[in-house]
Amino acid sequence: MLGLRQNWPQFALLVLVSAFVGAMVGIERSVVPLLAERDFGLGSATAMASFVAAFGVVKAVTNLIAGRMGDRFGRKRVLVAGWLFALPVPLLVIAAPSWSWIIAANVFLGVNQGLTWSTTVIMKIDLVGPARRGLAMGLNEFAGYLAVAASALGTGLLAQRYGLRPEPFYLGIGVAVLGLVVSVLFVEDTSAHMRAEAASVGRAEERDASGRATEKSPTFGQVLALVSWRDRRLFDVSQAGLVNNLNDGLAWSLFPIFFATAGLSVREIGILSFIYPATWGTTQLATGALSDRWGRKWLIASGMLLQAVALGSMVAFTGFMPWLEAGVLLGIGTAMVYPTLLAAIGDVTHPTWRGSAVGVYRLWRDLGYAVGALSAGVLADVFGMGVAILAVAAATAASGLLVAIQLPETHSRIVAVK
Repeated sequence: MLGLRQNWPQFALLVLVSAFVGAMVGIERSVVPLLAERDFGLGSATAMASFVAAFGVVKAVTNLIAGRMGDRFGRKRVLVAGWLFALPVPLLVIAAPSWSWIIAANVFLGVNQGLTWSTTVIMKIDLVGPARRGLAMGLNEFAGYLAVAASALGTGLLAQRYGLRPEPFYLGIGVAVLGLVVSVLFVEDTSAHMRAEAASVGRAEERDASGRATEKSPTFGQVLALVSWRDRRLFDVSQAGLVNNLNDGLAWSLFPIFFATAGLSVREIGILSFIYPATWGTTQLATGALSDRWGRKWLIASGMLLQAVALGSMVAFTGFMPWLEAGVLLGIGTAMVYPTLLAAIGDVTHPTWRGSAVGVYRLWRDLGYAVGALSAGVLADVFGMGVAILAVAAATAASGLLVAIQLPETHSRIVAVK
């Protein structure tokens, strides 16, 4: 049976697992950029950003595989496999004698995040059905990114007291073990719920080259083409996801160094690393549900534009409090976009190939980490960090305008009312 109320015990358990997933990536956000500069002597912003780029590329490709594997072999197996890749991450960072070990840790982290986060998203969509999809994604992203924020703050405070290594990363060891144990012992597979929804909506459709519906279920290559460029709605969602994570890649790789250059302490950097994902995480409780009532399009477009304003204000104003306020704005804008994009994917894809479609979307979205980190790093090395931040702000604004101009509403209830 589909529905949030009918499946709340498993749904709540998956929310907890999402929190563990977010906490794994949060352990790096405030400390690893400082390790690059202070422990390994990296002076180039591009070199410092390389760990985010490695993470983004690996996670993006793993997302693609995770969705298809979940459709074929079941969701739980993919989830458990993802946690096995989490176990080496904190150990590699603690023991790292060179920057290459940090890159290797982020390869493992990328696989972990791609398998676990993609799978928990798909499993929640399986459980709730179409009516509460936005709320489900809001709860998923709330748990994940609030945990990112708490983990970033926790490691920052530990680093302030004990140093950059090893104490902050003991947190990661505990999270990885807990995530694996809970997933193995308590999480149940949701493939049966997917099949129940598929039976209720009929056979899957694909689109041929002229856009006409056919009865054959799409192959993986056809899903890749549909999400990437052939379906206008899915293309608009994918490009917005990529640009959204482009500015998050910037925030992760360069903001701690940007703040440190201005003279902020490790504690203040930890707070700023906390406030953006914390606002993002908590606000998604509202924005995901609101997208079920108001529709997807205008939350996405206005959220992208608000992010652009927030990034511009990072350059226009200087100091801890202005940057704290900008982080809040950036978090609100991201919250308007993040769960809404996932809900839009669910709106327009058939249950039998939805996992693959989510994987393709997350491929493009998480490539934004690599694009954002590397492009911002190059721009920062050549023109300075302020120019890098403004360039990403301009790209974010352009993406929001494209959604406003081109994306049709995807929520069936909103379309029906119109």
